[in-house]
Amino acid sequence: MITILAGGTGSVKLVRGIVSQSSNVNVISNVGDNYWLYGMYLCPDIDTIIYGLADILDYDRGWGITKDTFGFLRQMEIFGEETWFRIGDRDAATHLMRTNMLKNGKNLSDITKWMCEKFAVEAKVIPVTDNSLETRITTNKGEVHLQEYWVKYRGKDEVEGIQYIGADKARPNPEAINAMHDSERVIIAPGNPLTSIGPMLSIKGVRKELSKIKKKVIAVSPLIGDKAFSGPAAKYMQAAGIEVSSYGLAKMYSDVCSNIVIDTKDKGLTKQIESLGMKVYDAKLKMINKNDEQALASFVLKQIHV
Repeated sequence: MITILAGGTGSVKLVRGIVSQSSNVNVISNVGDNYWLYGMYLCPDIDTIIYGLADILDYDRGWGITKDTFGFLRQMEIFGEETWFRIGDRDAATHLMRTNMLKNGKNLSDITKWMCEKFAVEAKVIPVTDNSLETRITTNKGEVHLQEYWVKYRGKDEVEGIQYIGADKARPNPEAINAMHDSERVIIAPGNPLTSIGPMLSIKGVRKELSKIKKKVIAVSPLIGDKAFSGPAAKYMQAAGIEVSSYGLAKMYSDVCSNIVIDTKDKGLTKQIESLGMKVYDAKLKMINKNDEQALASFVLKQIHV
């Protein structure tokens, strides 16, 4: 059994690669960027993983359903609503079904399980918690939800801090804890360390379990040098006072992880990272196509001995 802690666009490629090579995979999903919009409950990271594994993800955008239409959004515009969050018509059906099921007393775990069945996804996708957990960004202009900061305002404002609202009260999903405990290895995907992985690690029970099993935990870096493959990871790390490098990442994960995969171009950081008590492996991390996804997945599954 393999378990992966995953966010959305930064994680789905490795998740696809792992699932292509292992029949027993759990994906523990971030819920910190879940968002209420038009009365619907959106779970971007959960949906990106499900759509990616169902092979209907829009590869160009990295989120949403491929070849979706946007009639719903055009109508919302006519009604005078803001349309900064690009929800496609088929995607909206997912959000509507989830919202109705929540209102009828189902929890997010049960709904996600049902969604996986409907999309014929065999891997188990497990929300890290069924409780409310919200990633909020403090900027020089005030505090906003992560989706508003990154999508609505396009990440333009200076970041002063990141908060995980509700993390202190959130109970980890028992299925997630069991999956980590029972797995042969646990992989921290190359998602944004502060907004995809960070919210999950902010839940005490999750961090505690990972620290217990850290010898079998493998982190895959989302950085080459001082730049992220995509998205604002570097900007968030700077704001949090974390060195923007795979060494800075290793330091951030050192209490929950004993193994890290860095890009071959960053081999010069090996001794520095080893001083944290971590085993360091290097590989080509940039995943441009499915062959790259499978090659990195194969490396993580076969070349790393935990």
